[in-house]
Amino acid sequence: MAQQESHEDPEDLLELSDDTRSLLDENDLRPLWEVEDDLGNETEDLEADIWKWEDIQAAIDGIERDVPIADLPPGFQRRVAVPLNTGGYNNAISNTIYVGVQTVSPGETAPSHRHSANALRFTIDGSEDMKTVVAGEEFPMRDGDLITTPQWEWHDHVNDSDETATWLDVLDLPLVLDSLNTRQAFENHELERQPVTKSQGYWESQYGRARPTESRTQSDIPGPFQGNREATPPYRFSWQDTLQTLRQRAENDDPDPHDGYSVSYVNPATGSPPLFPTMSFRAQLLQEETDPHFHNTVDIYFVIEGEGVTHVGDEAFEWSERDIFVVPRDAIHHHDPDGEAILLGMTDRPVFESFNLYAEAQPN
Repeated sequence: MAQQESHEDPEDLLELSDDTRSLLDENDLRPLWEVEDDLGNETEDLEADIWKWEDIQAAIDGIERDVPIADLPPGFQRRVAVPLNTGGYNNAISNTIYVGVQTVSPGETAPSHRHSANALRFTIDGSEDMKTVVAGEEFPMRDGDLITTPQWEWHDHVNDSDETATWLDVLDLPLVLDSLNTRQAFENHELERQPVTKSQGYWESQYGRARPTESRTQSDIPGPFQGNREATPPYRFSWQDTLQTLRQRAENDDPDPHDGYSVSYVNPATGSPPLFPTMSFRAQLLQEETDPHFHNTVDIYFVIEGEGVTHVGDEAFEWSERDIFVVPRDAIHHHDPDGEAILLGMTDRPVFESFNLYAEAQPN
């Protein structure tokens, strides 16, 4: 007689005695075969998503109308609309990177504070009279400028213009608070505005192409945090300079099949990417459809110029200027611009590269 084939899961056939089960339960223990299905399921999977600028603009206009910065609680005196991933994240666009759209009205100051999270500002609507003050220097926020506010640097935002200023905030908060489940160090300055102790252009003079002859020390960039990566200094990347570099790439080099023409924002202290140990940033110029690929890191995009569509799996996300969209891990994707487009790309790739875990491939 032929033996009947069993279709039961082998793990379902495993039985523990009542004594063994009691020992496990009483001591908060579980056998591996009961644990493995729960590994990696503490949070929902990221989903591809897009936030249209017209909706973001309406939301931040409403917040600006309703809530003066001075009415916000200490430590949270930032008027920001935060995109939330539909995959189940209630506080950020991904589990490693936070993106927000912040406004400061004419005559307002977002008070000075500092924290252990790395952060930057990418200016959407700015002017010479809108300034982010970092480590004693006033950095003008003109359209497209990218300004670092590194770990434990005092920073405040001062709008001396007659127009509302708007920019992207990008921080590694979710990586620290959620993925690593640790606390952030935070401190408010005793003054609303930190003292301006450096002349404009000081930090660029220390980390530009012509640098001081004497070597700089780690103590030049304040902060109690230690590791094996060079600290990121305060710095302003002018959009005019970045765009010129991008155009030179397009005129002289071949495009990357997946990313078009791109330039990385480098750590000014090392001259190499990533900008922060936890996040990398690039400006991408797209002139034609790119080839599909996928990787195990999150990519977030802000549309600086142009319009087009990004295909993520079976979905097509049509985007235009100032839209924000996210490509989740391991999702096959490619870009198809309508003419020419420029994107700001943001990724948590440095985290994976630090552990030799980064992987990228083209679909079969």
